Amino acid sequence: MENFSNETIDTNQLPQFEAVQFSVLSASYWKVILINIASLFLILGTGLSLLLFYKKEFQPFLVEITLLFFVFFLLLLLFNRISFKKKGFAFREHDVLFRSGMIATNTIIIPYNRIQHVALHEGLLSRYFGLAKIEIFTAGGSSSDLEVPGIAIEQAEKIKQLLMGKIQKQL
Repeated sequence: MENFSNETIDTNQLPQFEAVQFSVLSASYWKVILINIASLFLILGTGLSLLLFYKKEFQPFLVEITLLFFVFFLLLLLFNRISFKKKGFAFREHDVLFRSGMIATNTIIIPYNRIQHVALHEGLLSRYFGLAKIEIFTAGGSSSDLEVPGIAIEQAEKIKQLLMGKIQKQL
């Protein structure tokens, strides 16, 4: 215990993750989001139309229900657009960062030495637009700890190789 020290750390000297230049998600990913929202509202609109057609007691409220439906649609579009604009990712020498959020901004920082596994996924729409999602798994969880969607497939494959290389260096 003679070499023990417990010096105070000056928090002003710590690296600032806020100064990192984040890469934005692919613009094509916004198209994927729009198609998903449109599909959802097409299904909801069809169900609502059938309900209004077969349940005559709702027909006096047709204007209010339709207005509420479109207001909900526009709000969902607005919130998704704001969320899309705030998302970003960055890779530094020792860690990966992902920023998201709509009202409050959240930044997830995962050191490379905590990464256990990396997966690359392409959904049907994402594949059509040439996009993929990187999933990063750390120890202790059954689901991914970080998902970075909306990355061009070529870039996603390079990122996966970078992360796999970092994992191999640790072994």
